[in-house]
Amino acid sequence: MISRQQFLSSLGVCIALPALESFGAPKDASKKAKAFVAIGANLGWYQKGFYPKEAGANYTMPEILEPIAGHRRDFTIFSGLDHQAPNGHNYWANLLCGQRVGSYSLDQMIADQIGTSCRFSSVQLVAGGSAAPMSFSKQGTRLPAIRRPSVFYKKMFISQADQKHQEHILRSGKSAMDYVLEDANRLQKTVSRRDQSALDEYFTSLRSVEKRLETRIARINDPVPTTSYKLPDSDPVAPRQQMECSTLMYDLIALAIQNGSSRVLTMQLGGGGPVFELEGESLSQGYHTLSHHGNDPSRIRDLIRIEREHVKRFNGFLDQLKEKKDALGRPLLDSTLVFLGTGMGDASRHSNRNLPSLVAGGGGKHGRHVAVDPSTRAPYLLGDLFISLQQRLGIECERFSNASRNLNSLWEA
Repeated sequence: MISRQQFLSSLGVCIALPALESFGAPKDASKKAKAFVAIGANLGWYQKGFYPKEAGANYTMPEILEPIAGHRRDFTIFSGLDHQAPNGHNYWANLLCGQRVGSYSLDQMIADQIGTSCRFSSVQLVAGGSAAPMSFSKQGTRLPAIRRPSVFYKKMFISQADQKHQEHILRSGKSAMDYVLEDANRLQKTVSRRDQSALDEYFTSLRSVEKRLETRIARINDPVPTTSYKLPDSDPVAPRQQMECSTLMYDLIALAIQNGSSRVLTMQLGGGGPVFELEGESLSQGYHTLSHHGNDPSRIRDLIRIEREHVKRFNGFLDQLKEKKDALGRPLLDSTLVFLGTGMGDASRHSNRNLPSLVAGGGGKHGRHVAVDPSTRAPYLLGDLFISLQQRLGIECERFSNASRNLNSLWEA
């Protein structure tokens, strides 16, 4: 198969190409997805409860995923994938980055391609508990996440008075950026060659921020959507209220996609130490302790109860995406790719191998368990799945971190 680089080299020019089958694009590119959502569980998913025992379409629904059984034909389970990254909690953050923490994350790659036409090119959220970084800009800057549903709500459904105030803040930021760039330009003429190289990287980062500011300012007077959706009187931000917080965040993510506020959103399910109360019963130990179960059956039982509860909330989100319609009258789930995963393969062993992953929606073929063999000489990587996800969004992509293939042939088999 001809490579994109060879094709461009033969032309001797640099142009943007459409998604082509010869370059590994999905077969049904005309039905490409329009939005992307990534959900990451900080403490992982218990592999034996997440993965089916059988590969292919005729699998028995695993215990943790039973709450989304009604959407069986709308999602695909992937096992055997990871980034071949180091082990340990500190490397959870490689989930969307690939092999190296702090690299250009998948959500931001997508946002820079399809998110700039929205009021918010991307939105980063956290539901409950402590949170590791998840989203990083092209320059490696960690992007902050919103923890309070009310903050996300006010950001999306801003009043006219607040809109004017925000415009003032944005324009002030743009003005300050002009001064910084002017000073940096003067400084560049007086420093060493090595310092000039460092300043060049600094300029690149500044210009990226400047571009985002300009986009926000240009769209500040766009019509603000309205909603009849009402939040509770207080934010459920305490670690014990993680389920309640994630439910509200899922509601707001669905609204943001429906009203066009953003096409790219991520949410991390935090992993602190709360002792959850489920169905009126307090669990034996905290979430973090249960994830480090040491193969204790009673701990595993309670950990599975927590993870099923998370999947129940995720099921409600999929229900909403099926009910709400996009601009073409299609269910939002048909035009939205949803990735559910984790950067922690087995929290009990601090292993970042074999990361449980699931993809729903996007109009593609679903209903199977794609079991990848990680023991082969050149195994498929999670980055190969990320290449496929970008292609399904109409983005030309051949590489992600240490991955250079895609999973289209396995996914569409």
